[in-house]
Amino acid sequence: MTELAPLDPGILPAGIRSRFVAGINGLRMHVLEAGHETAGRPAILLLHGFPELAYSWRKVMVPLAEAGYHVIAPDQRGYGRTTGWDPDYDGDLAPFRFLNLLRDALGLTLALGHRSVAAVIGHDFGASVAAMAALARPDYFRSMVLMSAPFAGAPAIPFGTADGPPTKPAGVDIHAALAALPRPRKHYQWYYSERTADADMWRAPQGIHAFLRAYYHFKSADWAGNRPVRLAGWTADELARMPTYYIMDRDEGMAATVDREMPSPAQVAACGWLTEDELAVYAGEFGRTGFQGGLQWYRCRTTGRFDTEMEVFSGRTIDIPSAFIAGRSDWGIYQKPGAIEAMQETVCPRMLGCHLIEGAGHWVQQEQAPAVTRLLLDFLARAGN
Repeated sequence: MTELAPLDPGILPAGIRSRFVAGINGLRMHVLEAGHETAGRPAILLLHGFPELAYSWRKVMVPLAEAGYHVIAPDQRGYGRTTGWDPDYDGDLAPFRFLNLLRDALGLTLALGHRSVAAVIGHDFGASVAAMAALARPDYFRSMVLMSAPFAGAPAIPFGTADGPPTKPAGVDIHAALAALPRPRKHYQWYYSERTADADMWRAPQGIHAFLRAYYHFKSADWAGNRPVRLAGWTADELARMPTYYIMDRDEGMAATVDREMPSPAQVAACGWLTEDELAVYAGEFGRTGFQGGLQWYRCRTTGRFDTEMEVFSGRTIDIPSAFIAGRSDWGIYQKPGAIEAMQETVCPRMLGCHLIEGAGHWVQQEQAPAVTRLLLDFLARAGN
């Protein structure tokens, strides 16, 4: 098989280079870098989410590098030009579990010559990897910023059960409850775990470019319906308050779900945070790989297969300086009721700020890059990094 080439420099902002680093936990990792010209700079590691790429950080990388950092943004396992992962739905899920994704990130930064990382910054599902980094290796990752996805802590191990394990309370089957609503619904993470999800999006009838345009639009501040509120609890009625990109109609796939909210040509032309040329980069990469690599991450979560190794960190707090950044129009802040409160009140005792940015939805570092950059630089200064 012919090895992939780096990204064309013409599609990257000046000051960012595309390269490969081989031998990283079985991967040949594709990395975008800024501030690489000078040795000895402190490292910042940027971890993207779904369905995104290292390219998603392009608008903040150069300003961070200009502040004196070596800025590193990989295509994570399952994405983009990083190779060495298995795209088979029936393949081994274990390489996609969070501790192994952390091993990827650790191996990459060590290979690039860093004995520590000044800040690990994760967006969306990348926030889960960043949180794992902070829990498992606070000696190496000196500060943490989560974007768009609050972290409520590691799974708990039952306590005080030696003299009579309590009877587990009968819980509601949330999937049955969603399906039983007058407008039957389903949770997007379990849809993403189905065998048919990849083909539904990869081979979307409207084409992958239009699919991604609608998907990104629907979850952005450009979609007027994104007015998130706190949910009272993990119940079908409360979850169904969220838009259909999270709590989908039971009998529809994601391609049909987002196509209903396809922006008009005028809205596309006015979208300065994601031009058609920029969207073509995503469409080209996902058109080549499909989405299954990223969907494997969801399957690791929904199957619960690897929860026990995460329970090693049960009750542990994140004790390095931390911050949270999201768009005020992002429903992701509240999709897990109680998570943002637990993060601020218990899990991150050194939380230096929790910021909701006006004019941004889920893609906060793309929709409002200058505001995100200012917050990151302020956080790094306050954290002493």
